[in-house]
Amino acid sequence: MKRIILIAFLILIICRDGWAQTRNIGPVEQKMTTALCDCITGIDQSKIMNSKEAGEAFMNCFISQSSLLVDLATERNVSMTDNTAMHKLGEDIGKNLLTQKCDAFLKLAVKMANKGEENQLQTTAGTFKRIDTKGFNYIIITDENGSEKPFLWLKQFNGSEKFINAPATFIGKKLTVSWQEIEVYLPLAKGYYKVKEITGIEVP
Repeated sequence: MKRIILIAFLILIICRDGWAQTRNIGPVEQKMTTALCDCITGIDQSKIMNSKEAGEAFMNCFISQSSLLVDLATERNVSMTDNTAMHKLGEDIGKNLLTQKCDAFLKLAVKMANKGEENQLQTTAGTFKRIDTKGFNYIIITDENGSEKPFLWLKQFNGSEKFINAPATFIGKKLTVSWQEIEVYLPLAKGYYKVKEITGIEVP
């Protein structure tokens, strides 16, 4: 698994430099390249809000095709234990995605590269209590001491559809909120304030 992750990481590095050189590609290599591009193309990237989510989406696609690595190593006549050869294999898969103009991969790579422009994600576990509407929607949870903690529902996030139609069904249930701190202008308060923006909610 570590080798698979390393190869995936090497593919990401390729997008920094760009590649135009063409070469002969074997059928297994082409199959893996096409499968990766198809998987990435099927991702709804409008729901990916940060580099962490983008990286996870790419890794899910790559790992789903990991069974082809053995066949690909055989096709290239290299050993899975040869780190140098596997490094080169990873580079070539990255070149393929670029030279074959896999637009979805390029868009995802841009999101993965934007690590410096995002706030660090954090998580808070608690019990769902209610949704407050104060210009924006705030999901309120309570911690083990009964203290209320508000989280701003600013835009669509993973799991948001569950709270649109029947939020009352979640009252009293445990959940985990993923969030990032942002600064917004609150008209009622006539000023800028830091709030916890929801990026995802998991309900066990």
